[in-house]
This record gives sequence, structure tokens and C-alpha cells, in this order.
Amino acid sequence: MFHRIDETVFGIIGDAVFEKCAREKVAFASLRIEEIRTQYLAMRDDDLETDDDSYQFGISVSLVKNNAFGFASGVIVDADAARNLVDRALKLSFLSSGVDSIKWSFVSGEPQENVTYRSSYKINPIEVNKTEKTALLRQYLSVLSAGKCVDHVLGSMYAAEENKFYADTFGTSALQSRVRFHPVFEVTAILEDGGDSESIRTNGPPVARGYEYITENIWDFAREIDEMPHLLEEKIKSPLPKEGYYDLVIDPTNLWLTIHESVGHATELDRAMGYEAAYAGTSFAVPELMGTLQYGSPIMNVVGERTGEFGLASAAIDDEGIKTTSFDIIKNGILVGFQTSRATANVVSGASNGCAYADSPLHVPIQRMANVSLQPSERSVVTEDLISGVENGFYVVGDKSWSIDMQRYNFQFGGQLFFRIVNGKIVGQLKRGAYQGNTVEFWNSLAALGGESTYLLAGALNCGKGQPGQTAAVSHGSPSALFENVRVIPV
Repeated sequence: MFHRIDETVFGIIGDAVFEKCAREKVAFASLRIEEIRTQYLAMRDDDLETDDDSYQFGISVSLVKNNAFGFASGVIVDADAARNLVDRALKLSFLSSGVDSIKWSFVSGEPQENVTYRSSYKINPIEVNKTEKTALLRQYLSVLSAGKCVDHVLGSMYAAEENKFYADTFGTSALQSRVRFHPVFEVTAILEDGGDSESIRTNGPPVARGYEYITENIWDFAREIDEMPHLLEEKIKSPLPKEGYYDLVIDPTNLWLTIHESVGHATELDRAMGYEAAYAGTSFAVPELMGTLQYGSPIMNVVGERTGEFGLASAAIDDEGIKTTSFDIIKNGILVGFQTSRATANVVSGASNGCAYADSPLHVPIQRMANVSLQPSERSVVTEDLISGVENGFYVVGDKSWSIDMQRYNFQFGGQLFFRIVNGKIVGQLKRGAYQGNTVEFWNSLAALGGESTYLLAGALNCGKGQPGQTAAVSHGSPSALFENVRVIPV
């Protein structure tokens, strides 16, 4: 767990904070002590280009008094410093108490005492010797470099360890430890005119796993790396797709991003309420539409959760002391729920589903995305079954460029690989294809889902939100899926 502090002092610091808060008659107060280590190694061709380690350690106090919120943080972690943070947070709450538009109300939750949580991993990726990591990067890059048409190769490994102590005046206390890991390999070819390039990278997603992700073949990086130079050569020689309407079989390595942007962000309640308008917009899916909006076809079922074993957003409790859970967002195509926090839950349900998170001990917790996932078919449908039913379309693999409007409605998503489907068979590649649409039309065109065997938990490490900006890691599960009559364009 913690590297910089003896965890026995957490009780002493907590007592100092909550005794002072009781004297000040605050309605609610919470304490976070947090340590975050990150590491990024990147090798371009045969050179180690980036070797970066970062470390954060600090403490914060959040409180509510007279329906006004206050927050303060610092890097000195002891009882006296914690008491000073209470004073600073009280001053801020006093200043905000005079602004009617930002009165703070919050829902309660069942106290969670003495919680301990550790994400599932065998080998902490940060603890692995850098010599071993760079040797593995160099080994895989040498395979890629030998490929025909390959001009440049890139390999990287990102690793993070997050240790967090939380306690609040409602009686919740928790000690949580999470890791994240993401290896990436990429090949690039410079085209003959020298003014453009084509590239392909591995589709292995970021994971809440340890170093065993790459060493125990949990994702088959070796197989993917062997295939990439051949796919790149074929991609270079392939034509652009012709603009038109096609049936698409979308692989979860691509569909996760469409879920993230058009469902995940659109159903964050603070965004739907207009609180997030200054950073990436609001949402067309307003609370008044809950229970009536036909978000997608009847086979569309989307679940939010922070409890899955390998989910990047998974934890035992959130940063407001709420026990995490699993909850429906879209049921049989209908919008039935939102992602909520203590400050927003009263608008739709009266109970937070544990979606508050701060990316640093120095940042205030804000509502963040859960692991938001499209559920697979209960039948044993494989990707080949979906492809076999398509007369004229594409099989889309891997995420590429993307764009979505400020209400999470009109969008465009590119794919790394666009495979042509004719009469139920793949007949080659096209390059630089993207599909366009709006959220409701697209998800209502969902015609079939792959089964559990096609399901993949993908996601992102760098989802941005808030002012000042914060980043969060989040997973999105999906099976392969068939969408009918979707607009495709060359990009």
C-alpha cells in the first residue's frame, strides 16, 4: 500500500479533522490521503525516447456547512496540517454560502466501515525493473521493424499505482489500492510521395491488471504484432471506401469508444443537468426523458458499474464515501438511469450510485464515469455469424479518429481497419473509413449482438472532465455488434 507514510497515523489525522469539524458544526466532512505513482516508457525504433516517473502525495478535506461546500488540500500530511485545511475549507464554504445558485445539497449513504480494497493483479507493473521492460519493448519492436513496408515502430508501457485512504463524518473509512497498465505497439509506413503515412497499433486495451497482462498472454500481443506488418502492407494498397450507407459489424476494439462518447458521457447526470457545459458540452439526454427516450433498439442494454474485477473505474467506495454498485442505464433500448454523485442524485433517484472521483489528492472529487458497458446476447453468437449475414458492408476493428458535438448527439468515428464484407465474407481491406450518425439513430440501428465469447472490456486512461481539468481511467465492455444502414465516408 502506501510507500511514504505509516498507515497507523491515518486514525490520528482523522480524529484531528473530525473533532474540529464537530466543533464547527459542519453537516458533512471527508478526508482523503492519497499517493499516486505513474511511469511511462516509450521507445521509438531502437531508441528509448521517454523515461518518465511521477509521484503525487497529499491530503484534502471536503466539507459542507450551511448548504455550502468547501475544499482545501496540501502536501503536508500530519494532524496540524489537516486542522489548517479544515479552516481553509470553512472559509471557502462561507464565501460560497452567499451565492444562491451554488447551494450544495447531498444525499446520504450507508456508512462503510473499515473497507479494504485491492484491484486484482499479481505483479505491480511499476515495481518491474525498467531494464526488463525496455528489453521486452525492444524484442517486440525488432519483430515489427523486420516487416515489409515498415519505416518506423513505436512501443510504450504506461503503469500507475493509486493508494487512497478515505474517511468521513458519516462513519465510512476505507483503504484502497489500484493499479493500471497499458502496453502499446505501433507500426508506421511513409507513403511514396513522402507527404503522408499509414499506421496501425495494437488493440490491447488498458487494464486494471498487473505486468502479467503482457507476460502471461492475457492479451496475445505476440500474435497481433506478427500480423501488423502484413495488415499495414495491405492497408497501404487498399482503396478508400465509397461514401454511402452500409451494414457494419463493429468489433469491441472500436465500439468501446462510441459507447464512451455517445452513452457514457451523455448519461453523466451533472452533464445532463448543464453543469459541464464549459468542458465538452452538455447532453441531449436530459433527466426529463428518463423512462421514455428510445435510446436504442430493444436489444440494447447498457449497465454502469464500478464493481467489476478488472474495470479501470472499479473501487469499493467512491471519493464521496458511497459504496459502488451496478445499475441499469439503458434497458431494452429505453433510457432508465444516469450516473450520479451525492450532489446530483436527488434530481433522479435520491441515491448516489457512487460515481465521484478525484484524480489527485489536491483536486476536488467530481462526478466521473463508471465502467459503462453494452451487454452481450444471451445466445452463443460469434463475430463470424454477424459477418455472414451482411451482404454489403464493413467489419470495423480498432479505434482511430473521432468527433462528437457538444450535446453528445452527432458524431463520427473512424476505424483502424475497415474490412470489406460482400455476401457474408470478408474480401479485403479499405483504408481511412469512418461511420457517421447521431446517437439515437445509430443505436436504434443495432440489429444483432455477439454473445459472451465476443465480449471485451476495453477503455481509456485519459478521459477528461472538469475545470481545472481532471483525467480518469474508465472501462467499457462490448460484444461484437451489427448495425444496419449506417453512413460510411472516407476520411
